[in-house]
Amino acid sequence: AAQITSSEHSFSRPWGVSPLFLLTQGYGVMVGPSMPILGEGEAEPNDTYLQQLTLSAEAAVSYLASRGIGDRTRMAIAGQSYGAFTTANLLAHTDLFQAGIALSGAYNRTLTPFGFQGEQRTFWQAPGTYMAMSPFAHADQINHPLLLIHGAEDANPGTYPLQSERLYGAMRGLAGTVRWVELPHEGHGYRSREAIGHTLWEITRWLDFYLSPGEMAASAE
Repeated sequence: AAQITSSEHSFSRPWGVSPLFLLTQGYGVMVGPSMPILGEGEAEPNDTYLQQLTLSAEAAVSYLASRGIGDRTRMAIAGQSYGAFTTANLLAHTDLFQAGIALSGAYNRTLTPFGFQGEQRTFWQAPGTYMAMSPFAHADQINHPLLLIHGAEDANPGTYPLQSERLYGAMRGLAGTVRWVELPHEGHGYRSREAIGHTLWEITRWLDFYLSPGEMAASAE
């Protein structure tokens, strides 16, 4: 069960780098599937973050496949900010998706040592959880192509551009397939026409290259 936050009788209003743009390019899009991370009793939710996240993602993929909406062998995942963090974690810990797109994310939780999102413990109180939730620490397990996009002037304390730079460096050093795009003069969200247009172009190009039938993609440029 999940909270109902919208109506099927309302119009979609794409704006900015909305993934709904991909509908015009022939892709099916699932927007905002509910993936709650919960704790029972005194248990901390994030101590079982990866297990809960994986189960939610598996349920979403199974739903799309069972309805004939998606092909299990050609699915990608994308997200911005905490969604980018989620994207990187699912690529590191599952084989559900054949490509990933991560915008303005945080990938090394030791760089946010005093808490993040729903995590109120510090790194020193829960080092195991911080490390387990850091895609950077599991970069060697990211076996599918990952597109990283980040605003060069991102001033959000949890998502400085260094986050993408370091994950990119780790994946490159480990011979992973990764592309890093830094958008000049852009913050945590992208505002200029040039940045929005270029981001949509990068995303479409990435999906066309790695998901299109018959493509034998070996590496990103």
